[in-house]
Amino acid sequence: MSPLYVLLGDGQDAFCLDCLDLGFNKKSIHEGIVLVPTVEESNMADHWIENHKRDSWRKQAKASGYRARSAFKLKQIQERFGLVRQGDTILDVGCFPGGWSQVAVELVGPEGHVIGVDLEPCQPVEGAVLLTGDITDPYTQERVLEELGGDLINVIVSDISPDITGKWDMDQSVAMTLVADVFDFSLPLLKKGGAFTTKLFQGVGVQELIDAVKPHFSTVRRYSPDASRNSSSEVYLVCRNHMPWNSPKQSIRERYEEAVDVLVGGNEIEEGPEPTKTSFTVRRRKNE
Repeated sequence: MSPLYVLLGDGQDAFCLDCLDLGFNKKSIHEGIVLVPTVEESNMADHWIENHKRDSWRKQAKASGYRARSAFKLKQIQERFGLVRQGDTILDVGCFPGGWSQVAVELVGPEGHVIGVDLEPCQPVEGAVLLTGDITDPYTQERVLEELGGDLINVIVSDISPDITGKWDMDQSVAMTLVADVFDFSLPLLKKGGAFTTKLFQGVGVQELIDAVKPHFSTVRRYSPDASRNSSSEVYLVCRNHMPWNSPKQSIRERYEEAVDVLVGGNEIEEGPEPTKTSFTVRRRKNE
């Protein structure tokens, strides 16, 4: 959803990791971001940017007219699994900066329908309807339903990621819960036999989320596109052949959170220490 940023070494400009171009100016949609880096953070950012400039996937994206290298991740998922067909309706969750929506429009053709949603405003993509809003917010969800006009979705693609705090455990928990919420909103809108692919970050709770999703699809598997950075912990969950008749009554988020509670021992009640006797007494001072 919201993009990630690093600072250039002089500390005066920010670089959006989701986009191709360096050095957004004050007129960009990223106006108002204030970042104060340490020396170490600035050095890391400079190193990242140098690697980014040499990134072959970035160069291919720029040459092909895609807004981000991540476009090739969806293309590789499509080449491997064939999720999208001509004329399909696609919901693109976390669509900023628009690379996945560009690929989706190509895949569905002129008869298809692509709806993108992101918190971050996105430049228009010809052939797609891009909405600005929080996919977990009822108002945004209602806008998606209005755009669908009663139709169901063939494929849901999600490259969604929450704001990163730098606290790994917290970030992982928020990211997994967000993915679960996207599943819970969009699965009732997914056609029988439809597909769903979403980004996950390897860590605590991944297997528990997969287990919660499995009853809804005949096939659920992890996949790492070649276009993913070697240093990234991201992996894509590819779910095929939606089986709405097999859906459990509990939501995916409820089943996921229950499983994680068991994993980390959150349901266990620790007994307090045994009471002990002591000869210590408190005496009041007599008033003179």
